[in-house]
Amino acid sequence: MIDIKLLRENPQAARASQHARGEDEGIVDAILDADERRRSSLSEFERLRAEQKTTSKTVGEAMGRLGKAKKSGASADEVTALEREANEARRAAGDLSNQVKALQATADQAGAELDALMRRMPNIVVEGVPAGGEEDFVELEKTGPEPRDFAAEGFEAKDHLEIAEHLGLLDMGRGVKVAESRFYYMVGQGARLENALMQLALETAYDNGFTQVGVPTLVNPTVMAGAGFLDSHADEVYKLGTDDLYLTGTSEVALAGFHADEIIDLSDGPRRYAALSTCYRREAGSYGKDTRGIIRVHQFQKVEMFVYCRPEDAVAEHERLLGYERQMLDGMEIPYRVIDVAAGDLGGPAARKFDCEAWVPTQGKYRELTSTSNCTTFQARRLGIRERAEHGTRIVATLNGTLATTRWIVALLENHQQADGTVRVPAALQPYLGTDTLVPGGR
Repeated sequence: MIDIKLLRENPQAARASQHARGEDEGIVDAILDADERRRSSLSEFERLRAEQKTTSKTVGEAMGRLGKAKKSGASADEVTALEREANEARRAAGDLSNQVKALQATADQAGAELDALMRRMPNIVVEGVPAGGEEDFVELEKTGPEPRDFAAEGFEAKDHLEIAEHLGLLDMGRGVKVAESRFYYMVGQGARLENALMQLALETAYDNGFTQVGVPTLVNPTVMAGAGFLDSHADEVYKLGTDDLYLTGTSEVALAGFHADEIIDLSDGPRRYAALSTCYRREAGSYGKDTRGIIRVHQFQKVEMFVYCRPEDAVAEHERLLGYERQMLDGMEIPYRVIDVAAGDLGGPAARKFDCEAWVPTQGKYRELTSTSNCTTFQARRLGIRERAEHGTRIVATLNGTLATTRWIVALLENHQQADGTVRVPAALQPYLGTDTLVPGGR
């Protein structure tokens, strides 16, 4: 959730952000209108509440005078006059009470409308983010080894599924048998390769100062919404209706909720966490896309980095997370590129996102392997995460980034396949696998 003060002070920045994302700019004015109605109603509410207290005191005083008059044997005319005064005071108090209740209802309604609108409003993109949609990214760098010329090497490249099935690493058929399409078994060397990736990622995170956390993969609606995953992408999430819990598609969600409703100490610098988790995504709307192999599946493993920091440190921390991702990818010895993702492809919580995409030879294009997002104060504001400041407390910034996922196996198999059907293992992974080559029949 963005800061309403920012919208009041600089609505044009929010409109420009919406324009860059290709989303409705009118929501900014709708938010400001609801905010003004709520604030106006509350202001009038407070004024009438003060008047109501004064009137209540007047009623008490009138009733007191009436009681004394009756006890002292005052004349009928005096009693009648005092009764009229007391009745008028009570009537005025009743009218004020009704007005106060009506204003409270108006303020509550405007507040509910404001909250709903604010939850629809994505984060404001930071300066420099390219405008447009999925294809409007800016390529920052191509790096790693040059893509191989398999024809020059004398053989035709096979895709990752054909390689994996030949080596006995992957069983898609049994995954469908026990679940449905887009589920699979990693077998033998395949399971060990996946585990090697995750262990290298965890070790990389640890060596760079991250604290490892074992996280829940089921979270409640408050945390899911707070992390920004129940806005425009709610249809991507698995929900357990009976228990009112959600399966997470990334440990970012649970890590975002780790310090929910807390005041954290950042005096020694950012808090950096890393978690390995099983992730679940419905892949709604992806019918017919990437149906072959494990590029787009319902369940996978992932190591995620998550950072809490001061807002002024977020840009530098974002570059740092990208550096850790590149450190991992450099160890995979594969061609990849870094892109600055366009505003319309960011997702609601992100103000900026960098992706690293690996070259997939049989597709002749780059495919996403990692993302790192600067969510500024968007998630922390929703989740009530603050730090001590000079004058009270303030909302912190959050960032996330991927260090490894099951999808990396696609790029590894295709880029390191050999003419004899084996696959070379990058040096960085060899200590975790105990071999430099994946071979048929290996375990």
